[in-house]
Amino acid sequence: MIGWMHHTPRWAVSAVCVVAALLLFVGTSAHISDLLSHGLHPYPWAPGWLNLYWSSLALFDTLAAVFLIRGKRRGTDLACAIMATDLAANWYAVYGIQHSSLALQPGLQRLTVFAVLVLGTAPFVRRHLTD
Repeated sequence: MIGWMHHTPRWAVSAVCVVAALLLFVGTSAHISDLLSHGLHPYPWAPGWLNLYWSSLALFDTLAAVFLIRGKRRGTDLACAIMATDLAANWYAVYGIQHSSLALQPGLQRLTVFAVLVLGTAPFVRRHLTD
């Protein structure tokens, strides 16, 4: 690991974990709302596997947020896995299914920024968390 990564201030690690956890809880609430309103297939235009993936995020977003709040490395690992796969799924949905673009999808814009935050800060944050 690069030496300056060891010197990430504790306050910065805490701030990133809190912000990421809060945003993951926002995702949790959106997915739970979709589940309660529409069941396991909230998006009729999307294939079943994609609907099930997004529905599963009600659980996985919650787990990642709780792990981050508790200062666990697995929270960072799970958040990175969620963001990478969710970003890929949403880009596929926007470009491959809806034939739209990033400029027309503010939700995808926000998700992309969040993914950059999570994936970009993970190497700095993870080192300071416990197993």
